[in-house]
Amino acid sequence: MKTPRKKTIYDISALAGVSASTVASVLNGSWKRRRITEKTAEKVRKLADELGYTTNLQARGLRISSSGLVGMILPMLDNRYFSSLAASFETIARSRNLVPAVVSTLREPEEERNTVEALIAHNVDALFIAGATDPDSVAKLCEAAQLKYINVDLPGKHGISVISDSYEGARGMTAEIIHRSHTQNRGYYFIGGVETDYNTSARIAGFVEALASAGIAIQPDTIQANGYDPAIAEATIRSIYKKGNGLPDVLFVNSTIVFEGIVRFLKTLPVEEVRKCSIGCYDWDPFIELLHFPVVMVRQNVQAMMERAYALLDEPETAKSPIERIPTELIMPLTAS
Repeated sequence: MKTPRKKTIYDISALAGVSASTVASVLNGSWKRRRITEKTAEKVRKLADELGYTTNLQARGLRISSSGLVGMILPMLDNRYFSSLAASFETIARSRNLVPAVVSTLREPEEERNTVEALIAHNVDALFIAGATDPDSVAKLCEAAQLKYINVDLPGKHGISVISDSYEGARGMTAEIIHRSHTQNRGYYFIGGVETDYNTSARIAGFVEALASAGIAIQPDTIQANGYDPAIAEATIRSIYKKGNGLPDVLFVNSTIVFEGIVRFLKTLPVEEVRKCSIGCYDWDPFIELLHFPVVMVRQNVQAMMERAYALLDEPETAKSPIERIPTELIMPLTAS
């Protein structure tokens, strides 16, 4: 028999009709400081009892002499994926009566190290290293300071990592956009990311595998992993369009940031022409569904990633492997292809 899923503050939040942070404040006793009403607090407590929710008291202090601060570094906050990751990190931290500190490090290794040194100086109890350009250097700083840490989004050679299953997510999305494509013999392209980056390389591998399964050969210019700058992405798709005298059959866009640049060019074309290109975006944003052409998307389960990361911070011995992969979800377009 399948074991029932353990209830979380998000279940209580949905039933109570309040935010997850409100639930967290009620359960950790800080609700009065946030001017939450007694009626709301009582409703939350009652639902928690009915659902059998129990606060992990051991997890409230991650180590002896706890400062109550827990940190996260991430590349930036300018897209939905990283902002959602930060929001989940903060909500879970507050549910443990911890104070979250989130800092963006701009994809700069030196900035990552400087930030971590500053957080260590402020005596954070633990650190979540999300999408670091140089996670191993950051990990060494944590180990030298005897600070607990978990890698999130991108793995490192040190410590435990919790990441999305980029390979399977990319393979599944590529198979879908190939299936939806209109045969025009104008090529198949992967745009965006950094080829030496773990997630990008895994997505390229999934993309290539799906093409191979469909009997499609890889061309020398198929992979255009030329960073995340929207301006570069716009120039790339413009060049592809000019070379092929039209849009390609299939376009794999590696992140919503890259997709911004792609859309800048696509909006200059007739929508009927754009609809003939089968497009997939690795990452999810609900506003993409409002476009006048279909886009298949991959949504990463940031909540599951952060819940597992916190669990492994408490009990690292429960790790199934040094890198734990969380399945992604394929989001189908609302508009017809």
